[in-house]
Amino acid sequence: MKITWVIIALVSGAFLPIQAGLNSRMGKLVESPVHASLISFIVGAFTVLLYSILTKQHVEWAGLRMAPPYVWLAGLLGAFYVTSIIMAFPRIGPAMTFGIVVAGQMIMSVLLDHFNILVAQQHSVNIWKLLGIVLIVTGVVIIRKF
Repeated sequence: MKITWVIIALVSGAFLPIQAGLNSRMGKLVESPVHASLISFIVGAFTVLLYSILTKQHVEWAGLRMAPPYVWLAGLLGAFYVTSIIMAFPRIGPAMTFGIVVAGQMIMSVLLDHFNILVAQQHSVNIWKLLGIVLIVTGVVIIRKF
């Protein structure tokens, strides 16, 4: 495991509650969580476009024609995620919101790993992974209770 990618993933995860808080504030300012989500995606798309131009990223446009229809769901799932977080964040708070998000991510990740769906290498479910999920869900329950 490369420590650089671990750090990048950790920082990326740490930014999510900040992003949610900022998007939530934008939603209040424009009086629409859906429009706040749209604004967030526009700014994000512009940023990625600028990065790809500045770093001279190559794209294989022919690959778009060969892409199976289900891969386009990624954009839909991203829009659902960002909009849902904008709505949940002010109602249940950052700790609950992201505790539940992490629990959902871990459950789905273990299932995808186990059933070899959308992964490079299959990893079976074992007692330790299940215990990890139980501990995360327990953490969410403790956060909710206190």
